[in-house]
Amino acid sequence: MPKKLSTELEGYFFAEDRCDRVSLTDMVAIAGERAFGFLLVLLSIPSALPIPAPGYSIPFGIVIFWLSAQLALGRKRPYLPKRWLAKDVALETVRGILQKGLPWLRRLEVLSRPRLSFICTQLWGRVLIGIALCLMAMSMMIPIPLTNTLPAIGVFVTGLGLFGDDGVVTLGGLTICLMGLVLTTSIFIFGYEAVSAVIEMIKTTIR
Repeated sequence: MPKKLSTELEGYFFAEDRCDRVSLTDMVAIAGERAFGFLLVLLSIPSALPIPAPGYSIPFGIVIFWLSAQLALGRKRPYLPKRWLAKDVALETVRGILQKGLPWLRRLEVLSRPRLSFICTQLWGRVLIGIALCLMAMSMMIPIPLTNTLPAIGVFVTGLGLFGDDGVVTLGGLTICLMGLVLTTSIFIFGYEAVSAVIEMIKTTIR
């Protein structure tokens, strides 16, 4: 049985002695054959969770779009330009993000196991996943409130399903992606203020 993603992340970034900088090359190396799901989850965490990580939506959104486009084109392993692979970030920054993100990841992993794996492994499924995540990455790069979090959650959940060949979790992630697409489209059509007011009204009603 492959290790859980949370176990691999914790083992790499917390349990071992590491340099004070972490590069994308390091992350690809530990991801192995499940690099797409691994990187999608890791890159979406800062925008998907309510944690203080400003400025990550656009650069991470670009990388997520690049990875998702390759999924849509049927690639089995991601290709990343050398200059991207050389980019690094402070280890403490990564640890701070993961300390907030790992508890949420572990909750989802309780529900995740290999099932309906053909959705994650067959070409048509990966093409569909790639297209959906491309749209979510584009939404993440839009500098307007409400267009980042829900699409990033969709990437996070879909990436986890892809990592574990769990078609059920992947379909759940794609459903969130659809909700994110509806939200972003609504903001473009009706404006941020109108959509925000509707969301607040719904929240008030639920309470």
